[in-house]
Amino acid sequence: MDIQNRILGEVYFVTDTVVDWVDIFTRPTYKHIILDSLAYCQKEKGLLIYAWVLMSNHLHTIAGSDGRNVFSDIWRDFKKFTSKEILRTLINDAQESRQKWMLNRFEYAGKNDKKITNYKFWQEGNDAQGIYLNDYFNQKLNYIHQNPVKAELVNRAEDYRYSSAIDYAGGKGLLDVVVV
Repeated sequence: MDIQNRILGEVYFVTDTVVDWVDIFTRPTYKHIILDSLAYCQKEKGLLIYAWVLMSNHLHTIAGSDGRNVFSDIWRDFKKFTSKEILRTLINDAQESRQKWMLNRFEYAGKNDKKITNYKFWQEGNDAQGIYLNDYFNQKLNYIHQNPVKAELVNRAEDYRYSSAIDYAGGKGLLDVVVV
């Protein structure tokens, strides 16, 4: 069956990267801000997630919208909220050993962007690529799930906690995923 017949509306492969590739998602606190925000967007805004992986400094998703909101609006709000919440958490986390260094990187990136007041967390844009072909969907799905394997974090994709690979292996992951 054609993938486009099994998914609702437009679907995108999206990559978002932390400025300077700062490895902030090595700490559970920051990972869970991403997860909680994605779950909120699913429940309240109609975000559909077909696949995802959160690495130490970037997030890959295959996602779309159920029609309640335009996908680009959902994703804009997700990035805006997570940026503010992660920075707020980082600023207030006296136990974070890399706090000053990370804030310095985010402040420096913000000074070079007229739209930013203080700190910039995400790199500009999100590299959203429309998915219209089965082969392209499968290529990106494999790429997402193999990311932690290639980084030598796990031997099997489904063993990586911050990914939808477990959902595609018949289990249940941390987020609701539309398995196709």
